[in-house]
This record gives sequence, C-alpha cells and structure tokens, in this order.
Amino acid sequence: MTNPPPSNAPARLAPAGLMFLAITSVGWGFNWPVTKYLLSELPVLTMRGLTGVIGAALLAAFALAMGQSLRVERKLWPRLMLAALLNVTGWMVLMGLALLWLPASEAALIAYTMPVWASLLAWPVLGERPTLLRTVALVMAFAGLAVIMGGNGFSASAAKLPGILMALTGAIGFALGTVLAKRLPLQLPPIPAAAWQIGLGCFPVAVAGLLIETTHLEKVTELGWWLLSYSIVIQFCIAYVSWFAALARLPASIAAIGTMAVPVIGVVASAMALHEPLGLTQIVALAFTLAGVVLATRS
Repeated sequence: MTNPPPSNAPARLAPAGLMFLAITSVGWGFNWPVTKYLLSELPVLTMRGLTGVIGAALLAAFALAMGQSLRVERKLWPRLMLAALLNVTGWMVLMGLALLWLPASEAALIAYTMPVWASLLAWPVLGERPTLLRTVALVMAFAGLAVIMGGNGFSASAAKLPGILMALTGAIGFALGTVLAKRLPLQLPPIPAAAWQIGLGCFPVAVAGLLIETTHLEKVTELGWWLLSYSIVIQFCIAYVSWFAALARLPASIAAIGTMAVPVIGVVASAMALHEPLGLTQIVALAFTLAGVVLATRS
C-alpha cells in the first residue's frame, strides 16, 4: 500500500477544467475583434441584441436537452431581472457603443478591469473592507486606464473619451452585478441561469435596435455571416458552457485568474486581424491592467 498524500499537499488541477477554461478564454478573446468588425456591417444594437437572443435560445435548448428545467420561482424574478440588466443589457449596449470610439484591444483591456471594481464594490455591498492588495490593485488598474487615455496625445484622448467612459461604466456595472449575485444568489442551474439572463438582457436591446436602427442584411458580406455565427455559437454557447464546466472543476480563484487570458488574446487578435496598434502603449497598459486584476483576485 502507498501512503496517502499529506493533507497540506496542493490539490491537483483537473485537466478537463483547464481545457474548458482555455476554450472559454479563446472564445471570448477572439470575440472582441469579431464584434469590432461586425460593427462595420451592422448597427450596434441590432447586432448585439439579436445575436444574444439567438444565443440564449440555443442555450435554453441545450439546457432542456441536458434534462435541466427552465422554471424560475416567482421570488427569483426580481433578482433575475436585475442580473440581466447589469450583466447583460448594460454590458451589451455600453461595450458595443464603446467599440465605435475605441480599438477592440483597448475596449477589452478596460472591460477586464471588472475584478478590480468588484473588489472595491464588495465593501459597501458585502461589508468586505478593502485590503492593501485590493488598494494596490485599484491603483494598478487606474495606471492602466491612464496609459489607454493617454493614447498618442491629448487630442487622441478627447476622441476616445466617450468610448472609455462607456466601457468603464459597463465594466463597473458588470462588477456590481457580480457582487450583488453573492448577496442575492439566483439559485438556478448555471446554464438555465445564463440562458435567462442573456435572453432577458438582450431582448430589449434587439427591440430597440429594430425600432431605431436601419439594418441592411443584403450588405452583410460572407465573412460577416461567418462572424455572426461565431458570435452566436462560440461566444454565447460554447464559451459560456465551457466557463460553467471550468467553474465546476476548478477553484474559483484559478478560474478568475485564467480569464485574464481574454484581454491578452483580444489585444493580440485585434492587432493581427484588424491591424490595430500593438506597441509600447498597449503593452504597458496590458501589463498594468493584468497586474491589477491579479492582485484583486488574490486578495
């Protein structure tokens, strides 16, 4: 017989969990340049809303195929609607609009300051006082934002300011939704919860887009249709399902740190696919932002 491992031995990470985490990071990372390109062929609200509604329908079908119920208790509906508003509606609208002013790489960097804002919002909402590491994380995140805002000069910053404010508001709103989820848990299986949140959050966006925007589907290129399929199937379905599968197999802290690959992939993919700049400014902003997120998730 072999002796059992000591109780203080580090737990072995499940290879399947790491694989699902990698799939999530790649799927969400590539979606930044995909969305940026699609905005050149489709109006922002219609594109963001309709892809989300279709993705939610596919997720719901997947949940039913897995034998999971989509039923929601009456008392959970206010929490579900609030989560959909903060985590989906605000995110879809604000990040989509931000891409009209910002390169996909910079929007991705600002978006993934979410863990920093979540750690800060946990103080008034959950009573978790900020630690020294969280304070340093906030400073690092602000440093990364300052580099992005600096751009190539004052005029560049002024031109990007609406996009920066929208992306920052979307990130803070998503962080608030994440913190509130700890205080007001949905108590739903992950995939049905995602299907409801995405569907409820994207439906009003799609309706608003159809009412106030003009869409010319005949002008969508073959590449555009392929990228729309990517956004629906990969972003909303495969990446979300992989994310929940990773959370079921990995510690939450490891999963959170693993998502930091998303802005890295977004920055590199945007530089390669859209020929966005990838110079010292972007690298420094990436370093400051990721350092802040690392400290936030470790505190």
